[in-house]
Amino acid sequence: MNLEAHLPALQIVVPLLVAPVLVLLRGAGLAWAGACAASLMAFAIAVAQTAAVLAGETLVYEMGGWPPPYGIELRIDAFNALVLLLITGASTLSLLGGKASLAQAIPSDRQPLFFAAWLISVAGLSGIAVTGDAFNVFVFMEISSLATYILIAAGPDRRALTAVFKYLIMGTVGATFYLIGVGLVYMMTGTLNFADMEARIADVTDQRPILVAAGFITIGLALKAAVFPLHVWLPNAYTYAPHVVTAYVAACSTKVALYVLLRFDFFVFQGNLAGHVTQFAGFLMPLALLGILVGSAVAMVEKDLKRILAYSSVAQVGYILLGASFSSAPGLTAGIAHMFNHALAKGALFLAVAAIGIHLSRLDLRGIAGIARRMPWTAAGLAVAGASLVGIPGTAGFVSKWLLLQAALERGSTGIVAVAVVVASSLAAAVYVWRIVESAYFGQPERTPVLTTNLEAPWPLLTALWAAALGSIYFGLVPAVPLDLAAAAAEELLVHLP
Repeated sequence: MNLEAHLPALQIVVPLLVAPVLVLLRGAGLAWAGACAASLMAFAIAVAQTAAVLAGETLVYEMGGWPPPYGIELRIDAFNALVLLLITGASTLSLLGGKASLAQAIPSDRQPLFFAAWLISVAGLSGIAVTGDAFNVFVFMEISSLATYILIAAGPDRRALTAVFKYLIMGTVGATFYLIGVGLVYMMTGTLNFADMEARIADVTDQRPILVAAGFITIGLALKAAVFPLHVWLPNAYTYAPHVVTAYVAACSTKVALYVLLRFDFFVFQGNLAGHVTQFAGFLMPLALLGILVGSAVAMVEKDLKRILAYSSVAQVGYILLGASFSSAPGLTAGIAHMFNHALAKGALFLAVAAIGIHLSRLDLRGIAGIARRMPWTAAGLAVAGASLVGIPGTAGFVSKWLLLQAALERGSTGIVAVAVVVASSLAAAVYVWRIVESAYFGQPERTPVLTTNLEAPWPLLTALWAAALGSIYFGLVPAVPLDLAAAAAEELLVHLP
């Protein structure tokens, strides 16, 4: 049997089959080990598929042997290969490093159920990435969302329940809007396969239902991706979730929604609807610029560590959308590359928060004052990841921001405004990252901690933190792999434009 031919299906099947097995395990340690093994296997599958894509292959799997559009097609190209790396990599690092933090947050008797929900979330997000069927995107979206609600609400902070309720309402509205849009497209084309939709929309004489569908789908996915001003669910969900869950969700969840948004708009709509390129830019560019400015401004005045980073994520989603709104190869390359680079930096930052949270319950700027003297390796990893978030040269964050500035300068007067916003946001990021670093290194704790002098995090968590932090440096100096994938993904999206 040719195992490589089945990799797209195994990407979903492995975590989905292991999840119910974990429920049957009695020990928390066994459940954690099983979840780590499944996540590692999913990551290895993603790496193997990425290697095949970089070698020039496009992996296609026909479920049940039925060819599209009659059957469901799983398809791996450069764009979703990058997204799969984010999902499985974030899951693996968070699980391997987060055992001690999760042991504090989740009662041992509930951990098998928790890790089962974690793997279901991984399977759902992976399914969104690999499927070539619009309705299956909705199915996997609901699977991943329901599992993610469980993960966020699983911690000891009861405020997570209200945060999850808001997330559930917003997520349900977003999924409903998406499904209405897909239904309208199906009504006019008679197909749910992305490639077949693109071919058939051109033959639709009355384009008004397709235009309405484009609006529903864009708004629904913007809700899922926390695009400004539809981001209201994100700050509390990130703040009150268990720290390791936040590291996992922040690294990949919104990126998957953005992936579907770009895939749908460029593959299905932009090549067929007159003026849709202009409408896409006119709708998303102002929201991207406002998201960058507002997210950065709020992050500068917040005091809670996780809320600072949460509002920073609103701004970073704006960067990705800004690049996409240019509808050009440089802009899309910059936006897609920033998906990868932001996932590395933000994942590392939230892992650092998880490390600090093992010893400290107060995670605001006063609470972490002087923590670098007792957790030097954790603080150093936080500083490195923060440098990438700012876009310091030599880090991955600098690479994608530089590409975004270059793409913006090609846009004339509109691009100059975008450049000014990106530069202002980077300066704002330097301010709020420096506030965290200053407090950690130079702040004076309000009282002497009753714990031992050395509060350093457990070595698995430190290893995961530094793997992500050093990844930000490595891909800042040697950015070939993410840039090659981003450039190939941009080419795949633009080939559908008229």
